[in-house]
Formats: sequence, C-alpha cells, structure tokens
Amino acid sequence: MNILLVYPHSPDTFWSFRHALKFIGKKAAFPPLGLLTVAALLPSSWEKRLVDLNVRPLADRDLAWADCVFVSAMVVQRDSVLEVLERCRRLGVRTVAGGPLFTSAPADFPQVDHLVLGEAEVTLPPFLADLAAGRAGRLYAADRRADVRETPIPLWELVDPRHYAAMNVQYSRGCPFDCEFCDITQLFGRRPRTKTTAQLLAELTVLYERGWRGGIFLVDDNFIGDRRKLKEEVLPAIISWLAPRRYPFAFFTEASIDLADDPALMELMVRAGFEEVFVGIETPHEAGLRETGKVQNNNRDLLASIRRIQQAGLQVQGGFIVGFDSDPVSIFEKQIRFIQESGIATAMVGMLTALRGTKLYRRLLREGRLLGDTTGNNTAVALNFVPEMPATTLIDGYRRILTTIYAPKQYYRRVIGFLRRYRPRQPGPFRVKPGYCGAFFKSLLLLGVIGRERLQFWRLFFWSLLHRPRLLPLAITFAIYGFHFRKITENIDWRGMFDVECGERLAP
Repeated sequence: MNILLVYPHSPDTFWSFRHALKFIGKKAAFPPLGLLTVAALLPSSWEKRLVDLNVRPLADRDLAWADCVFVSAMVVQRDSVLEVLERCRRLGVRTVAGGPLFTSAPADFPQVDHLVLGEAEVTLPPFLADLAAGRAGRLYAADRRADVRETPIPLWELVDPRHYAAMNVQYSRGCPFDCEFCDITQLFGRRPRTKTTAQLLAELTVLYERGWRGGIFLVDDNFIGDRRKLKEEVLPAIISWLAPRRYPFAFFTEASIDLADDPALMELMVRAGFEEVFVGIETPHEAGLRETGKVQNNNRDLLASIRRIQQAGLQVQGGFIVGFDSDPVSIFEKQIRFIQESGIATAMVGMLTALRGTKLYRRLLREGRLLGDTTGNNTAVALNFVPEMPATTLIDGYRRILTTIYAPKQYYRRVIGFLRRYRPRQPGPFRVKPGYCGAFFKSLLLLGVIGRERLQFWRLFFWSLLHRPRLLPLAITFAIYGFHFRKITENIDWRGMFDVECGERLAP
C-alpha cells in the first residue's frame, strides 16, 4: 500500500519564525514529528512518502500515487487542512486523520474517511487491523493513555533535515499542573509518562548518524515533570553520550517556573547542552494566576525566579496572557514593565482564548460567554468569548503591549539588559551554529543598512563586540528574532475576528 503523509501549511505566527528563517535559508522551524512517528507505526512493507506543505507544495501526482493519505494537524492549521481534504475528496483518495485538531473537534470533519483520534500508539493498531480485514470503521477513539516506552523511533528518512532550523524529539507526555486555559492535561493527562533513557539516546543517535548538527527541541509540555528520573538517569546519560561526540546538539525545551527552585537540576541541564527553556509566566498579576489555577507561579517572586534560571546559564523564553477576568486596566503596563525588566527577548504575549476540552471552555460555556472556536493563532485578535473587560479596552491594551515590547528601542534595550547578566556555561568546545555565517551577513545588510532598526542594531553589535564578544552570535540571533516579531505585530488585524459586544453566544 502506498501511504502519503501530509502535514498542512502553518500560517505566519509568532512561533513560525518564518521571517527569521529567511536569514538562515531554512523553510520551516521543525519537521512534523507526529507524522514521522505515525509512519514508524505503519507496516514496514508499505511504501511511505511525506509532504510537508511548509517545505513544498502538494502536487496532484503525489495524491495520484497514494492509496491513502494520512493527515495530522494543530488547530492553527485548519484552513490548510480543509484544502487538503477537499483535494483528496475530489480525486477520490481515502483519508485518515488524527492529531490535536481532529481529536478536539471530530464532528467538524465529516469529509474524513477515518478518524484515528488520541494517541496513535493506542488507536492506530486497531484501525490497521480492521483495514487489513476490510472492515475499517470511521472513528477510533482512545480508551487509555499510551505507554510511551513502546513508541518507535520516528521515521526520519522521510524528511530532509536541511529544510529545517532544528530537529525535535519527545521524551515525555503530560504535565503535573492543570491550568484552566491549557488543554495538555485533557490530551495527555497529569501524570508525566516518560520514555526510557535508552529510547531517548537511541533517537539522538539516529539524528546524529543522519548527520544532524545543531538545535534539538525537546517538545515535552513540561520537561521537568519527573525530576528524579531526569537527575538520576536521563541527564547524566545525555552528558555521557554528548562528550565523545563533541557536543553536536544544543537543546531547548519547555518547563514550569519551579525549575528555578532546583539549582542541581539546572546545572545538569546546562551540562547536558540545554541552552533555552520556555516558561509559561502568563501574568505578573497574582489574582490572574489564582483565577487560572497557575499554582506553580503563585506566591513567588517571578522576576527573581527568571533571573535564577538565566544566571544558571539558560535563556528564558516566556509566555504571557492578557484577558483574564481579574485583569485590571493597569495589566498592560504591568506586563510591559515586567517583560522589560526580565530581559526576556522572546516574549510571546497572547490574548486569552478558550480551547475546546479545557476547563476554561467548559466554564465559559456554562456562563453563556462563548462566541465560537479559536483559530489557534496565539497572536491573533480573535476573541472567542465575552471578556469581563470591555473588548475594545482589551484589544487596545494588547496592541500597546506588542507594539511597545517589539519596538526597536525597547526590544534592543531588553536584549542588552539580558546579555549583561547572562553567563552561558558551554559544555563543549565553542562552535558557530549551522547557518550562522549566512545569517550574520544578511543581518548586516537587512537590519544594519536597510532596516528601520539600524541604529539599535549597530548599538547592540558594537556593545556585544566590546563587552561580550563571545555572545555576538547570540546578539545577532536576537536581532533576527526581533525582526520576525515586529513583522508579526505589523501584520496583525487589530479589528478582531468576532464582534464580542453583539456576537452570537454558544448555548450551554
């Protein structure tokens, strides 16, 4: 059987880094790890091809070759998904769909032949058995969590790593916290499930043997969910694995703010080649943290916690939200001030949205405040509920945050503030990252000569050269990130997608 795996196009968002990718000559940030894992679960005798629409178009000849098309997607890819499904229907190609988009809203896709929902390790085998017996049903839903110790190594030969800025690996699923707005516990549960140390090293070895040298994103929603295992087994094993291979990878991941409370864990992560960590900070307003159940962030000095992580040698990327019921009008200035003081260059600020399956969605539905579904774009002005704050006030405040923190003057000042404090602890020999040389010269032209930020760019350039020359590559990277963030901000439709004052509310 010929199987075509299709990964839909992702729109231009904060995390797409599309404007930054042009500097390093890459087409997408990451390969579609979910589909590569699904491919490894399919019979080895089947022919398999993968088309990532973020890398190249989907041709009719691709669909003509296929006996079956497998599609997986996030909510933000809905528009592209509908186009792919329509083409398959028109050409008479059988479709199999799964992933977060379809799992959260299976009724929205009547045109799909087979819905394989939840974790593929659980639902794909019975579908394949029924398919082989000629009795494949339309919907397969999970009745349990997957044992990730049985998850196969992704089929990396289906993609060309040269198209991507970084590779990705999953070590664990689930998060011990249960924030009201987050759908992770709905999808993966609160008990972290981890692969074995041998599994993780085997996945790293495959990437290494395929010639990859560069960044690897540990896509876990909370990498530190099982700290004991990390400190006693996993991180020491990674350290031992990296050394004889001359540290080919730089890791980044996501973790909760309580990472700051564990110096030993941070030291091990840095020694294991971790350079960046994304932290969900959400808000400096205590009432907002209590409202959303962000217990790990409450009753702590968030600014001091971030600085402890930075001083340990880890760059902090931060997620922020406005639109909580408890947000006062002053929240916008508080967010701006906090982001500037923290030195977090990559500060993703979004308006609160209610995702299907979350406690927030259910609460707002009970209260009769839901207006529709979210687009999945974390920087879109697309309120899908009626906020406590007047919608125009919320949107204007949100615009003020983004246009302030990514204005060249404020952004470059924040970057320099961070670089003053940052003391990276490189575990191996210093080396220029792949693609940096080309990005360096492009940045000199596009940012230093043509760009409207050229004055701030050259100030950062010479400050780094004089005071922290070893960090010049990082300074240039941040300059490129800033260009991308400004482009995203400039392209936002500030009119919003819903009339939240008179929109039709969903009945509970």
